[in-house]
Amino acid sequence: MVSRPTVLIVEDNYLLLEMLTNLCEQEGIAVLAASSGEAALTMLREGRAAIDWLFTDINLPGLIDGWSVAAAYRERHPDRPVIYASTAARLERRTVPGSIYVRKPFQIREILALARMMAAVEVSQEGLRAAG
Repeated sequence: MVSRPTVLIVEDNYLLLEMLTNLCEQEGIAVLAASSGEAALTMLREGRAAIDWLFTDINLPGLIDGWSVAAAYRERHPDRPVIYASTAARLERRTVPGSIYVRKPFQIREILALARMMAAVEVSQEGLRAAG
């Protein structure tokens, strides 16, 4: 049995978080949702579920921003994808290797395409693990 890929979505805008969660779930992706960097770090520390990729807003309320969440995620999962989102036109160069940046406001079809791409990558990697 092939397990569903899991994404951790970190977004402080509740409506956007809900929309992203619904889109991913419609694509067969399990979602862990956090509305702050602190909540996301707690989920990462607890390791309640394997997280295959991360989607994080850069500007989050509180002391922990999206950069810190991505760094903590990559400590645990060095080769897994990270998608950053922000309203900033210019992105400072703090992204981790293998990451993607999307500028808000983004088109729903862009995020849907990224979700499908991430799900396809996870399914193909699962097939390789099962075959090996």
